[in-house]
Formats: sequence, structure tokens, C-alpha cells
Amino acid sequence: NAVFADRIVGKPYLEVEWDREALARYGISMMEAQKHLEWGVGGGKLSEVIDGRNRFALSVRFLKDYRDSPEDLEKLLISPSGGKFAVPLSLLAKVFYRKGPQAIKGEDSKLVSYVLFDKESDISEGEVIESVQLHLNQMKASSELLVPPGTYYKFAGSYQNQLRAKKRLSIIIPLALFLIFVLISMQFSSPLVTLFIFSSVIQAWSGGFVLIWLYGQDWFLNFAVFGHHFREVFQINTIYISVAVWVGFLALFGIATDDGVLMSSFITEELEKSPPKTVAELKETIIHAAKRRVRACLMTSATTLLALLPILTSHGRGAEIMIPMAVPIFGGMCVALLSLFLTPILFYLYFLCTTNFDGPLENSESEDTFSQT
Repeated sequence: NAVFADRIVGKPYLEVEWDREALARYGISMMEAQKHLEWGVGGGKLSEVIDGRNRFALSVRFLKDYRDSPEDLEKLLISPSGGKFAVPLSLLAKVFYRKGPQAIKGEDSKLVSYVLFDKESDISEGEVIESVQLHLNQMKASSELLVPPGTYYKFAGSYQNQLRAKKRLSIIIPLALFLIFVLISMQFSSPLVTLFIFSSVIQAWSGGFVLIWLYGQDWFLNFAVFGHHFREVFQINTIYISVAVWVGFLALFGIATDDGVLMSSFITEELEKSPPKTVAELKETIIHAAKRRVRACLMTSATTLLALLPILTSHGRGAEIMIPMAVPIFGGMCVALLSLFLTPILFYLYFLCTTNFDGPLENSESEDTFSQT
């Protein structure tokens, strides 16, 4: 909405333009003239005063009344090295004010000026930069904006930091998913079993994006209990995909596989300990193993969700970073609880298709129990 640009020109600078022919006429070198002007206006160090361990420079220059204006400086007398005569500065140079930069700023050994602009609340930084870049390109194409030779512009600040972080995350996230898959496959020799467990990562991923979408809806948690409005308590606002969100997804990927690994390990041990000979025994073994690990899986998920509640309800400094990081973890863990039901079903289908059983494949008493579970 608003644009703030640095004032490039506007500060007066006192400049002295020397007349080299006049200096040569009076036999005064450029170094001598510059030295007189430097000592008279800026001052020069003559000696040093020692007071114990302290050192104080002893400098000399003209009084303020003799150097306060260009007219006063023009009366400054400059003499050659012999010192036989003195010439006023007005006969040797022109003294005048010239407008210059308010402040000299540099970046990458080049002069730089900054233009700041804000954005609307419902638009992300990436969308703003893309729209501004498109508008500037259209102005350049229509010759409304002329960029002088040797001059260029680029977008900096948090947007540039976000681009650098996205490049790193484009490598880190696939690498993290690959390492999770490798670690699971080292525990379970079967690739299909590894995929069963890895499916919880996909479920958690979808749950994280669903909760991010819900945070952008006006009706989500739009009610109050005992005078406390839930949208204010949980800081419900639109969450844009940022570095903090992707860091939350990275943490979610590691946590989401815990329930699947825990339940798959116990189911595999039970099936290896007592291999089922019929479909009914397979169902009973998987149901028994799943029931034994439901409480442990629920405790793992519950501790994670409860630990995130103080972050989701936090206010003040740091909340704008921690809340987008915690939202995908909370949403992903809520959906990852489906692995408690999906993992036993996938194991049942896997062993049902890869094992030859002696008993019938249907109309068994345990089938109704498995379906109800």
C-alpha cells in the first residue's frame, strides 16, 4: 500500500574547484593548497600531549568565524613554500555548495539505494514480489520505466533469505525422506512392509496441509467458551508456506513413523513367533498384536499433541515463528493416528496375498471380529 524510498540527493556539500593555471601563476603547488585548506577547515595534528597513560592530540585550525561560510573561506590566505606573500583562496579556486547524497551506502562495492514497500495482510511475500516484478517488466516493456545503463534493481530482505532457504530445503526434504525410508527398510527386510510404514508419512503430510488450510478459513474455531474466543486463544490466522512451515514438516516426518514402526515390529514378531495356518489365525494374531500396541501408540501421539498446545496458544515475541512450525506437526499427528487402523489392515492384506492357507478365506468367525475392530 505504501512505498518509502531513500532520498538520494538533497544534502549540501561544500566543494572547492581549484584553478590550476592560477596556482601555477603564483607558484603554489596543488599539495600546498590542499594542505592549507585541510588544516584551516578540518584541522591538523601538530603534536601530542601526554598525561600519564593518556594521549591527547594537539591540533590547530581556523576559528569558526573564518570558516563558517563559502565567503569566509574565500578570504583564506594561502602562501607558497617560501612564504614571501599570500594569496586569498578566491583567486585560486571557486568555493560553492553542491547537492549530494543524504548518505553514501554501498553493497558489493557498488552504490545502493533502498525502496521499502509493505503488503496487504492477505497476500504472501512471494505473491507480492511476483506481482511487483510483473508490473515492473510491463512498465519497462512500455518504456514507462527507464533503467539507466549500469543500474539494476533486485528484491532483497526477508524474501531473499526465503529464496536461499527454499534452495536448501529442496535438497534437505527429499534427503530426509530418503533417509527415513532407508532406516525403516534396514529394520524390515520386506519392501512392502517398509511402504506400509512409510505411508504414515504421506498421511501426516496431508494432515499438516489440511490444518494449514483450516487456519485460513473464517469459520474454523469461530466460537467462544466461558468468554474466551478460540480464534484468539489459538492465534487463528492465515498461514503461508514459509521456512518455518517446512521445518515443522521435517520434524513431522520423523515423528509420524513412530506409531507405524512400533505396531509393525510387534505384528511381525507375533507372526514369526506363531505363523498362522489359516485366515482365522492370521486375523486373530494381527488383532491381538494391534491391541497390545494401541495404548503405546496413543501415548506417543498424545504426548506430542499435548506438548504442542502451549506453542499453538503462545503470544508475544517468537510466536510468529513457532506457531507456523507447530501447526503442520499438530495436524499431521492427528491424521497419523489413522495408521493404528491402516497398518493392521495392510499387514492382513499383505499376508493374505503372499501366504497359502489351508482354511477357508471367508465365513470364518474371526472375520466379523476383525471387521468390527
